[in-house]
Amino acid sequence: MRTGNTFDARDHGARGDGVALDSPAINAAILAAEKAGGGMVILPPGDYLSFSLRLKSRVTLVLEEGATLIAAEKGPLGAYDLPEERGPQLYQDFGHSHWHNSLIWAEHAEDIAIIGKGRIHGLGLTRNGPGTPWSKQAGERPLSMAAMPAADVGKLERNRAAMQGMGNKAIALAHCNRVKLDGFSIFKGGHFALLASEVDGLDITDLAIDTNRDGLDLDCVRNARVERCRVNTPNDDAIVLKTSLGLGRRSNCEDIAIRDCTVSGYDLGTMLDGTRQRTQQLSPDRDRVTGRIKLGTESNGDFRRIRIANCRFERSRGLAMETVDGGTIEDVLAENIEMDDVTTAPLFLRLGARLRGPEGTQPGAMRNIEVRGLKATGIDPRFAAILAGLREHPIECVQLRDIDLSFRGGLDEVPANPPELADAYPEPSMFGPTPAWGFWARHVTGLEVKKLRLSREAADARPPVLLDDAPARAEDAQYWPAEV
Repeated sequence: MRTGNTFDARDHGARGDGVALDSPAINAAILAAEKAGGGMVILPPGDYLSFSLRLKSRVTLVLEEGATLIAAEKGPLGAYDLPEERGPQLYQDFGHSHWHNSLIWAEHAEDIAIIGKGRIHGLGLTRNGPGTPWSKQAGERPLSMAAMPAADVGKLERNRAAMQGMGNKAIALAHCNRVKLDGFSIFKGGHFALLASEVDGLDITDLAIDTNRDGLDLDCVRNARVERCRVNTPNDDAIVLKTSLGLGRRSNCEDIAIRDCTVSGYDLGTMLDGTRQRTQQLSPDRDRVTGRIKLGTESNGDFRRIRIANCRFERSRGLAMETVDGGTIEDVLAENIEMDDVTTAPLFLRLGARLRGPEGTQPGAMRNIEVRGLKATGIDPRFAAILAGLREHPIECVQLRDIDLSFRGGLDEVPANPPELADAYPEPSMFGPTPAWGFWARHVTGLEVKKLRLSREAADARPPVLLDDAPARAEDAQYWPAEV
């Protein structure tokens, strides 16, 4: 991945003054490194205005401390590479379906890296783009957007013609092997700060990302680790695993470790500047700010052997595992998780039947999930920890160990039992305030709970725990204050 060959982008004409367009020079340096059999393309301190950079096999892009790669705005200086023509993309949105329309992209590349203590500034990137043309449309958007005027939805989902020449990702990788991302920061990464699709061997360490939509999206990725990263995403998910049909076939997420990371939903830019402000209350979907670790929502393929350990959630929607498009989630371990200021549910497991996929797609499965050592404080009092399967397709074999949940406030009324909402977009808020204040499970088999602690700051009319078609084996459960 790193050889003795070095190629200074300035030697190929880069100015680094933030005014001249430097992407032609940087791309020339990348091609020179590729021709030499591999090497390191260096961006020394400076501001490098750029459109699409095309990373090649055995090339490392080095952003030195003090170097900022700035995404240029489409206009007189030029435009980004056009989105690929891949035929109809029926089952995922525009952002998941294209890679070339990005600040940095690579396809069918191996042994590539982006490293250094510099920064990527997505100044000219857009966070918007059209949704999927999926004909059924049920479950396409969160229920929190149901009352949103069409004009407001249109601002978020610009049409395909408007996207030509626009860049909507900081980094996009497709069909790549052995990739390393280390040390740099990203501010305003567009729709995705990183979209990695069908990448085998992905090493992400020590990144700081403060962005206006998704952070790290690993879609059908194998053999990956994400360690010591800080990801702030008030408007969408921070670290998310997906198994979409973006590359035209069903594929899986397997053997992935997320360790020692912090995710959050502070105001945009205030993680990087250290102020951690909390002015923004809602995400564009009109639910509370996001900033979480999630498996799903795109879930056509399977998720297997996922490990999440020693992670912290700050002002976040919590930990979510969702399969609604036919995939199976199995063999997942989450341990030593801390949360503060949880904006919806601290834990959300959802097996649904949106079934956004080809004709004949059937509900998937969720089984062999273990969560141990989860402590959450400042939880939105409306939402308990939620495990929600379907009557004919229950969640199977869930073990919860040493769970300590502390809720803000309480509710005066007990909501009616929520409808099944099998084909709805999965979000913890989809059911409204939950019928229990601490823990609610519906359609779950093989549930084991040991050392469950539930507390709240004020009286609440709901029971602390409600099990609906969810027989459980429980040991050492404590609730405070006492049920009213």
